[in-house]
Amino acid sequence: MTDMPIDLIEASGLGLETAKKITSDALSGADDGELFVEYRQSESLVFDNGRLKSANYDTTQGFGLRAVVGEAAGYAHSGEISKAALKRATDAVQAVKSGHSGTYASAPARTNNSLYSDINPLGQPSFEDKVKLLQQIDAYARAKDPRVRQVSVSLAGNWQVVQILRADGHLVRDVRPLVRLGISVVAGEGDRQESGFFGCGGREGFERFITAENWEAGVEEALRQALVNLEAQPAPAGTMDVVLGAGWPGILLHEAVGHGLEGDFNRKKTSAFAGLMGERVASPGVTIVDDGTLTDRRGSLTVDDEGTPASRTTLIEDGILTGYMQDRQNARLMGMEPTGNGRRQSFAHIPMPRMTNTVMMSGDKDPGEILESVKDGIYAVSFGGGQVDITSGKFVFSCTEAYKIENGKVGAPVKGAMLIGNGPDALTRVSMIGNDMKLDPGIGTCGKQGQGVPVGVGQPSMLLNGLTVGGTAV
Repeated sequence: MTDMPIDLIEASGLGLETAKKITSDALSGADDGELFVEYRQSESLVFDNGRLKSANYDTTQGFGLRAVVGEAAGYAHSGEISKAALKRATDAVQAVKSGHSGTYASAPARTNNSLYSDINPLGQPSFEDKVKLLQQIDAYARAKDPRVRQVSVSLAGNWQVVQILRADGHLVRDVRPLVRLGISVVAGEGDRQESGFFGCGGREGFERFITAENWEAGVEEALRQALVNLEAQPAPAGTMDVVLGAGWPGILLHEAVGHGLEGDFNRKKTSAFAGLMGERVASPGVTIVDDGTLTDRRGSLTVDDEGTPASRTTLIEDGILTGYMQDRQNARLMGMEPTGNGRRQSFAHIPMPRMTNTVMMSGDKDPGEILESVKDGIYAVSFGGGQVDITSGKFVFSCTEAYKIENGKVGAPVKGAMLIGNGPDALTRVSMIGNDMKLDPGIGTCGKQGQGVPVGVGQPSMLLNGLTVGGTAV
């Protein structure tokens, strides 16, 4: 595997001085903007039904040129990094500046911090060794239990190099590794079959995630979940107390609350949280942060896709709304500071405010005490898909592992439980917060306006009183 030089502008033949001159001319009179140059290598393997089902390798490169004027932005991109292509892009973004003579926004702060190494994970181990590993995982899973009917294992990695150049010559570079391992197991008895899943990953090489100790534990976790679901009873429906487990259940927080705290939705007043800065929006004890500075985490960024260093932004503190996640454009228009949340899927996409690692902080309750306090309710351990309306805050989430709680005891597993509610309202229903906060294992991808970016979530166990549960029991 040959690594692309990390100085993309020089390696392309464009040259830094030429890029600076063209970018400066293109953004003269704009309020903000940048030249974003990217090189990316991606690899994915899927082993399914006892064979290698797919193996993909892709290399992409290109640039995006953005000029921002007020609420408008002109954007042009190309897969060719050259003087001619950049000049064509300059012509394309000129229209947004018509009749405008603004003061170009100051450059982001510089940082010498690096939250992850620049390792390229695609070369190690070799392709052949990766295929052998997938075969091993498949064989191990099938040998664990005669009820295993289907195993699917995936490995994915990419290596992204970005350079961000501003009109004043401020240049930022970031090299971002990212890997992910996924294991899915389907178990069955008679005509019934159920699935379980384990995944992990982060901004590292594959080595930490593909040790025998790790993937064997992953197989056992996926199988455990499948066997639990095989015994699950139809979920009850109605209004009841819900205990959320620690870690991955934070995806509900991400969707139901996190998106509503992104700057663009609040500037446009399309968020359920718009206009509530400084007001109580959650129960006392609820503190939520978006932290892009966690070492090696899937959602972390040394700098965002506008060149702003990542930060730890407190969104809700002890129930009070204290902050939004901001890119540069929305921060300027709202009179706030950018928070390092300007993100884009690739050079072909315009940046916007996005989450990094969104986490609810620990409280002071023992998780066992939380469960013991519930007379009749649901214990939701893991979630699958969900839908959220940002403006109203309404959400619907499906549980992939959940249990009935009866008289303070965790009872039988239930199937088909759906949590239904309103994000801002749900925050006010939090009555107990555990002392066991943990982060998800590194599997999250967030979608917004057609763009997908890697993210992290985390939370402690917590109790929400009087949440609506949609079930399948009759």
